[in-house]
Amino acid sequence: METKDFFHHETAVIDPGCQIGKGTRIWHFTHIMPDCVLGENCNLGQNVVVSPGVILGNNVKVQNNVSIYTGVICEDDVFLGPSMVFTNIVNPRSAVVRKDQYVKTLVRRGASIGANATVVCGIEIGAFAFIGAGAVVIRDVPPYALMVGNPARHIGWMSEFGHHLRFDVQGKAKCPESGQEYALENNRVIRIS
Repeated sequence: METKDFFHHETAVIDPGCQIGKGTRIWHFTHIMPDCVLGENCNLGQNVVVSPGVILGNNVKVQNNVSIYTGVICEDDVFLGPSMVFTNIVNPRSAVVRKDQYVKTLVRRGASIGANATVVCGIEIGAFAFIGAGAVVIRDVPPYALMVGNPARHIGWMSEFGHHLRFDVQGKAKCPESGQEYALENNRVIRIS
């Protein structure tokens, strides 16, 4: 593992066997465990734990106090808010070892997960979905969906720039920041421009 292509604070612990992409920054008291893959230009805040075998794509932003457990894959441009947490066992017990039963969780490109949210293992969060602060996600989330609450419920749609989409009677919406246009068809959102 070479350190010349990425930055790590002197208090960070990086175990052998990790792959860390160029331009990635790893801050205070963060622990990167063996066999992790971190893409280019990621930013991992203070007191982050990345368990063995986790995969983070390029440009993933991980805020302070986040736990990313074995079985989690985050594609490019994912945002993980402060103190959010993933799980990786459906039925954990202290006295029962289930390390061979970790369940995969997939976070698709551009999704954002808010502060203090919890993502229960075994689900897929769709591209550009937006999980509100404190939400508890227990089932798959479609692309562009806005989810809030415990358990998380679908309350709307978000643009790729993170703006609430308001669809007209023809099922069309435009992002106020980017001008990108979207269509709502069969309770699914697609970008059309």
